[in-house]
Amino acid sequence: QVRGLCGTYNWNQQDEFTTPAGDVETGVTAFANKYRASGDCPALGPLPLEPCDAFAGRRELAEAACAVLHGPAFQ
Repeated sequence: QVRGLCGTYNWNQQDEFTTPAGDVETGVTAFANKYRASGDCPALGPLPLEPCDAFAGRRELAEAACAVLHGPAFQ
């Protein structure tokens, strides 16, 4: 009964990109766009997303969050 961004967890890699409508996308971008929660989120384009360019105001927050992952709690 698992599906979505976490996959189907049935050991079949052919259906990992199953969308909410039940169809299977072949590319990451199209799959991710099917799970956009609102129109406030920009649709992903065909090029790889550069998070620091797209969300420059969030860089400090992202670096702080990553610092926790690289810190002693996760060593």
